Amino acid sequence: MRVDQRLIAEMIEPRSRVLDVGSGDGALIEHLFRTRACDARGIEINMQDVTQSVAHGLPVMHGDADHDLAYYPDDTFDYVVLQRTLQAVERPREVLRQMLRIGRHVIVSFPNFGYWKLRLQLLTSGRMPMTAVWNTPWYITPNIHPCTIRDFLALCEEEGYVIERWLAIDEGGAKAPWRRSIRLANIFGEQAMFMLHKGSASIR
Repeated sequence: MRVDQRLIAEMIEPRSRVLDVGSGDGALIEHLFRTRACDARGIEINMQDVTQSVAHGLPVMHGDADHDLAYYPDDTFDYVVLQRTLQAVERPREVLRQMLRIGRHVIVSFPNFGYWKLRLQLLTSGRMPMTAVWNTPWYITPNIHPCTIRDFLALCEEEGYVIERWLAIDEGGAKAPWRRSIRLANIFGEQAMFMLHKGSASIR
């Protein structure tokens, strides 16, 4: 699994009900089944990934985060996961609202557009930056709503979401020394992970 998927799995309690939105090839779902005895299932927009997941016996359905979450009843899941997909959905605010309606906890991972290498590339080349995480040219990228860690924090505060846990990492998984500094995390964190629930926004 990718490093963000491994860290997401560590946030999920064993035997939980989990919906993975944008489940890709199903790697996280399979890991949760095998190591945490979770009742995990997925939604994926890419039909090839859905077919691959189903062929491996994983309960993944073809669906769109922007529209299909509305069909789930309230509080259906213990955790709803959105892994590296927030920047690719049409309505990020509404997707988060739906996730927090159907799940007690929401775990979101996303690439941080405030990462220092992206800033430097944009400054020196004047062109849209490319990294291992942001790895598609601007004219074919699915990423239509890139955001920074500070952008995401501002949205959580505006919506009144409680931030239970958060961390910023690079692609190799290194976390220090910016764990306690939003400013440093926003510069040196290549990607971020947040666990949320509804309520008055705060950071722990």
